[in-house]
Amino acid sequence: MLKFTEDHEWVKLQGQEATIGITEYAVEQLGDIVFVELPEIGAVFDSADDAAVVESVKAASDIYSPISGTVTAVNSAIVENPALVNEDPEGVGWFFKLEVTDASEFEKLLDEDDYRNQTA
Repeated sequence: MLKFTEDHEWVKLQGQEATIGITEYAVEQLGDIVFVELPEIGAVFDSADDAAVVESVKAASDIYSPISGTVTAVNSAIVENPALVNEDPEGVGWFFKLEVTDASEFEKLLDEDDYRNQTA
C-alpha cells in the first residue's frame, strides 16, 4: 500500500518495512536532480525528522522521514546516478528503507486520491 505526505514523500509499507522516496510532483517542482545525500544505515528517525537531502538545478531540499523507524537500506544507485530519481521517482528512484517502530503513523498519511487532489 502506498501513502503520501503533504511534503511530497511517498511511503510503501510491506509488513514492518517501509520504502520511502519523493513523488513525481516533487521531482517536477525541483527540476533535474543532480545530487542526493542519504542517511546512514542504522540511523533512527522520528516522524518528520530530516532524513535525506536532494539538490536540483533549482534548489536544495530536505527529505523528511514520514514515519518513525530505523534505516535498514539505502539506494546507493541514486547517489551514483541522481537522474534515476527524475526517471522513476516512485520506483527505482526510492531513497531508503526503514524498519517501522510505529505502524499507526502510516495510517495517518494521505492516500493517493487525497494526495493527488492536494497537488492538482
